[in-house]
Amino acid sequence: FQMDMTPESFLDLFPLDAIVYLTPDSENVLEDIDPNKVYILGGLVDESIHKKLTLQRAHEQSLQTARLPIREYMVKSISTKNYHSETLAINQVFDVLSTYYETRSWPAALKAGVSSGKGYVLPDAVKQ
Repeated sequence: FQMDMTPESFLDLFPLDAIVYLTPDSENVLEDIDPNKVYILGGLVDESIHKKLTLQRAHEQSLQTARLPIREYMVKSISTKNYHSETLAINQVFDVLSTYYETRSWPAALKAGVSSGKGYVLPDAVKQ
């Protein structure tokens, strides 16, 4: 993968209608990757989780939003911690998107990027 770093904001580099801000709080489910869109990963990098902050920032900038289809393809695992989070690290989101782009399979992509510590598993991984 080729990367380019710039001090410029993505808002200055791309048309607003081409930007999709990925946030776990979006109501819009990412169903496919559009090569004509620019996907923003890690729009907010923080050690603590601030609910709906990324969604709020995207709305303030009039950007489209989407979330990964975790709820659509995964189930909550039963654990003693009872912890479930759809908030992923940047590298996990990148792993999900790159695997999906290669395989066109959300189950394969989510398996590659969503660690079991997030409290979600694929349905076939649930022990009967």
